[in-house]
Amino acid sequence: MNEERSRNQAPRYVALGSSMAAGPGIKPRAAGSPLAAGRSARNYPHLAAERLGLDLIDVTYSGATTANVLRERQRGAPPQVDVLDGTEELVTVTIGGNDVGYVPLLFAAALPSVLRAIPVLGDRLRELLDPAARGVALNQVGAALRDIGQVLRQRSPRARILFVDYLTLLPPAGTPAPPLPRDVADLGRLVAQRLAQETLDAATATGCEVVHAAAASRDHHAWSADPWTIGAGSLLPWRPKPFHPNAAGMRAVAGLIASRFAQP
Repeated sequence: MNEERSRNQAPRYVALGSSMAAGPGIKPRAAGSPLAAGRSARNYPHLAAERLGLDLIDVTYSGATTANVLRERQRGAPPQVDVLDGTEELVTVTIGGNDVGYVPLLFAAALPSVLRAIPVLGDRLRELLDPAARGVALNQVGAALRDIGQVLRQRSPRARILFVDYLTLLPPAGTPAPPLPRDVADLGRLVAQRLAQETLDAATATGCEVVHAAAASRDHHAWSADPWTIGAGSLLPWRPKPFHPNAAGMRAVAGLIASRFAQP
């Protein structure tokens, strides 16, 4: 950061990631953001930036994969890392769930089963619900997460880089999660646990840090009395998206980030 910037602007914070960071359906929408991004002005990047007094550059985008963070355009938006300029004090990233089909498999299970008989669509729905296919994807995502950690370290050498893992969506094993069948809920728990571990391993291997949102929200799953996420629900575009954080969850994650950033 040059001297003029340091005198006149707050430290720079770049937020990367998918819908779990973007906050689709949480009003209001971030001013000037693409409609398809589903980016809320009350998502955890905005709330953490307010708490920490940081200058936020939020490029989170619903549906993003690790490839969209690193190298591939998404609906015309450039790869998310392109926004980094090396002056960042803080970078956060929540990513990987779309690579392994975590939320998509929950969506698939909540859809009417008759849709699985439709050509092409049915094949995709059955693939999402196939434990073997999810295992293959999970075995691949760790390398992609490590690539992200390495690139972020190279492009933002002075920054605190925080991988923020996924808020807990599902209740503990043995607890019903209607309308999800038990086997699907069990598969979802397995995917969530593996994704959290792969995120931790990638951060550790690349000199980054982890904000453990999954562990912090274990008692605030979507079927709890005080949920930080939304379970199966309305797919109307103006409503908070099913199987995603709610406003309380975004506030909680922002608090976790602010506390971690305050630590040396």
